[in-house]
Amino acid sequence: MTITIPDDVLNDLQLTSAELRIEIAAYLYEKKRLSMGKARSIAGLGLIEFQKELTKRDIYLQISPQDIEKDISNLKLQG
Repeated sequence: MTITIPDDVLNDLQLTSAELRIEIAAYLYEKKRLSMGKARSIAGLGLIEFQKELTKRDIYLQISPQDIEKDISNLKLQG
């Protein structure tokens, strides 16, 4: 799906399209509408960069027990 936002709206907001993607992704992550992976994909950022953006906005990481189990499993596969 593509959403078109007129340039004059971005100019009024004083945001670039990349900045707006980050704002939307951070907002939806904060509202628990997107996972970390999907949110950072929308933002177009790597994990650390997206986490830094969340920190700038005082948005805390949402870590569930399932997330921890998945991380442990991924680490075992790598090691």
